Amino acid sequence: MGMMKTEASLDEKAIVAAAEKALSDIAAIRGEVSKVIFGQESVVENTILAVLSGGHALLVGVPGLAKTRLVTTLGEVLGLAANRIQFTPDLMPSDILGSEVMDQDDSGRRSFRFVKGPVFAQLLMADEINRASPRTQSALLQAMQEYHITIAGQRYDLPAPFHVLATQNPLEQEGTYPLPEAQLDRFLLQVDVNYPELAAERQILLETTGLGETRPAAVIDAQRLIEIQTLVRQMPVSDTVVDAILALVRSARPGQGNASTDKNVAWGPGPRAGQAMMLCARARALYEGRLAPSLDDIFALAEPILQHRMALTFAARAEGMSVRDVIAGLVKQAKG
Repeated sequence: MGMMKTEASLDEKAIVAAAEKALSDIAAIRGEVSKVIFGQESVVENTILAVLSGGHALLVGVPGLAKTRLVTTLGEVLGLAANRIQFTPDLMPSDILGSEVMDQDDSGRRSFRFVKGPVFAQLLMADEINRASPRTQSALLQAMQEYHITIAGQRYDLPAPFHVLATQNPLEQEGTYPLPEAQLDRFLLQVDVNYPELAAERQILLETTGLGETRPAAVIDAQRLIEIQTLVRQMPVSDTVVDAILALVRSARPGQGNASTDKNVAWGPGPRAGQAMMLCARARALYEGRLAPSLDDIFALAEPILQHRMALTFAARAEGMSVRDVIAGLVKQAKG
């Protein structure tokens, strides 16, 4: 028994030591990103949290708010091999996954050879993802969920780590396809990108219209990122926090005894929301320099984790309510 206890405490010590090293790496990542992206702290935080948690993020905002720039910056700072796809209505699955081409060798024998598409990257930027057709969306869906693709019955594994950071413009109505609910659920977080604060916008004007442009430096590499992602999964989560996650996610589902949810919510978040919350809460603790997640992490993450995993009833929308209003109400109830 004594032996087991010693092993456990050794494990704890090792996790604490690894966490402290991760804290300094994450602080360096934050510092490097802030040299290029001004303001937008919560956007930067949530996007980095999605990557540290090993997941994908959907950035939603009007054009020109540095969504694409943030993703390319993250690719450079995290030392990941990055590719970018501009989604258009005529984009085909093969434009993402790759295609088979006919080869002929010296003796005249012909055979097919698979030429990999841009999805074979560690960081895939899917720009204006809602502009492509459902057929093309589904090609990306398998990659996001299963980390491999299938072409002509042959399986091809994607590089590790593999992250999709997608952007979406909420204003465009024509020529867009709403993302299927199943695909939205695959995004760990939906990050809303709003207009910058005055001071940040002043800095943007001064820093980005001169001759020199600041280039971010790589702080870590893909291997180190995988180590931090593994650490995030090893961090302990107290029963109080687990109970709070369950209570919050379940309160967002109709038919679970929450009167305002029953009235306003058509369908609520599934178990993936709780899984996302468990991972992101640990990553957020590290991001903020702590070794264990707290209730504050849960409340802060409620909106980015839940908002794309639930829908309001027609009556609630007619009254001018938004999903964010409902989530804010649930958080308020949870805080008691």
